[in-house]
Amino acid sequence: MVKVPFLDLKRLNAPYKDVLNHAAVSVVESGWYIRGHYCERFEHAFAEYCGVKYAVGVGNGLDALSLMLRSSMELGRLHEGDEILVPSNTFIATVLAVSAVGLKPVLVEPAVNSCDMDPKLLEKACGARTRAILVVHLYGRLCDMDEICEFANAHDLLVFEDCAQAHGARLVDGRSAGTFGSAAAFSFYPTKNLGALGDAGMVLTNDADVASRVRALGNYGSEIKYVNKYKGVNSRLDEMQAALLLAKLPHLDESNDRRREIASRYCAEIKNPKVLLPEIPQAPSEHVWHVFVIRLKNEADRNELQKFLSVRGIETLIHYPIPPHQQEAYAHDFSGEYPIAETMAKTVLSIPMSPVMTDEEVSEVIGAINDF
Repeated sequence: MVKVPFLDLKRLNAPYKDVLNHAAVSVVESGWYIRGHYCERFEHAFAEYCGVKYAVGVGNGLDALSLMLRSSMELGRLHEGDEILVPSNTFIATVLAVSAVGLKPVLVEPAVNSCDMDPKLLEKACGARTRAILVVHLYGRLCDMDEICEFANAHDLLVFEDCAQAHGARLVDGRSAGTFGSAAAFSFYPTKNLGALGDAGMVLTNDADVASRVRALGNYGSEIKYVNKYKGVNSRLDEMQAALLLAKLPHLDESNDRRREIASRYCAEIKNPKVLLPEIPQAPSEHVWHVFVIRLKNEADRNELQKFLSVRGIETLIHYPIPPHQQEAYAHDFSGEYPIAETMAKTVLSIPMSPVMTDEEVSEVIGAINDF
């Protein structure tokens, strides 16, 4: 029996061992560890890779989200109590960032075929206090940004992006995740398509004012040392993580292509009628398959399949078992019903997806699911 881990981080980083070791030693020997040469180089390289003017490294993905929003508040574009439309099925960080800065999250259900925010439901969720849309490119698939941006423009709304799972996702015309709105937040948590060896995050924008505010807010609110213009926080991308990410960035597209190969095999070869497969977009570049999420017809089947695969030595996870509106932290924050998010939470199952998976491991996963 071939055992297939959900994600082996040691194995994932093994191909980059030499360049990572060289980068780490270079940082140690430089004697400069916070906001130095490597941070500056990685900011420039990632901005160029995505196609934006400015990138600001921060401590992690949640900080990237909250500082992105706070920068717009400092600029007077958002105000405390304003409503932000966010997806009803997302990792809790998206919602936490909105409420943490004094804004109000309003949930929008996803389209079943893509699992991303459904543009057709924006009108219903939009109210008198709505000021922005925060999209999440869930599982690595770009949202329908043309339709969302068209709606936002018609209603004078800002657009922000949570790109934590979508490094390198692009439309056929070359527009990349992180380039569609006022600003975008990235996480480089170790499991991401471009992962650090610790926590790291980044804000991308084409707006110089947003970039300068994010940089100051993440540095104790200071643009000049010991002069604190804002009530900031300490959230900076350290030199070590910047150097490691800079070393891995040139391999991101190749890594994403391997993910697409595995996704294509899964979609073509998994034949179990109990399993609902994700939709492959017409343009393969729109999806980078951060995770590969299947759905079962009911919760019992999902749980049984997960147990079955575990016995076969195949690890799985659930992204995500509890939607934001059912979390205890938000017990009194949301009204209304979100049946699509709730159904997804009960029926989704993430199967192994990694650019270092072997063909044999992929076949083992396919065979086991078909045997269920």
